[in-house]
Amino acid sequence: MRTVTIRGRSLRVVVREGDGQRPPLLLCNGIGASLELLQPFVDALDSARGVIRFDLPGVGGSAPPVVPYHMTTLAPMLSGLLDRLGYQQADVLGISWGGGLAQQFAVQCPSRVRGVVLVATGTGSLMVPASPAVLLRMLTPRRHRDAGYAASIAGEIYGGGIRADPSRASQLLHATTRLGPTRGYYYQLLAGLGWTSLPFLSLLRQPTLILAGDDDPIIPLVNARIMHRLITRSELTVYHGGHLDLVAEADRMAPIVEEFLDSLPRS
Repeated sequence: MRTVTIRGRSLRVVVREGDGQRPPLLLCNGIGASLELLQPFVDALDSARGVIRFDLPGVGGSAPPVVPYHMTTLAPMLSGLLDRLGYQQADVLGISWGGGLAQQFAVQCPSRVRGVVLVATGTGSLMVPASPAVLLRMLTPRRHRDAGYAASIAGEIYGGGIRADPSRASQLLHATTRLGPTRGYYYQLLAGLGWTSLPFLSLLRQPTLILAGDDDPIIPLVNARIMHRLITRSELTVYHGGHLDLVAEADRMAPIVEEFLDSLPRS
């Protein structure tokens, strides 16, 4: 665990050193979530695979930025992070909001990205949206701050196995995650305001794995099918589950990601 300053932004970063035989996996988290949320998934990966996690500005343990940011300014920040850590290239996995950042990074800084994994994500402001009730829940960080509230709405917004056990979502969000300033959440919302990857998805040339749940209230499945059609070198895997399965069902999801990453050429 360390704090690094990239392009004027202070980020809390944790790195698991790998065997050095392949690029590390850079993880881009969902909105409002600190890097600890992804711990179950990291634990389920091959221990020889290097992993980089970070908190976005104003989230978790990263200092809040003075001014808001945008997806297009975050991509060079990730490139600078790889420079600071001594990596020329990485595989990148983005979940939910982080999937948008992963798409932007892969297109804006293509030489830094070997492969892409997009989990429970869409194309930004131009996508098939969730229901108004679900979108309304996403406008506030309350679920990250109130465990009881998180449990009360978890089945509605996350779907999958969380419907039967909504307390599981509360445990995932609150057992290990670290809260940041409220405005960090709203900065993430602003970063995606008006942003969409639809015009440039055909420019995403890296091999791409799209993972989508068949019961994801936040990101309807049709969005994954649209991305699959537009990303030339993509493959789509539809899993039975919801929005949080990458961490809620890590033992089931990690092997799918591992198989894809192991199929990528080693340079």
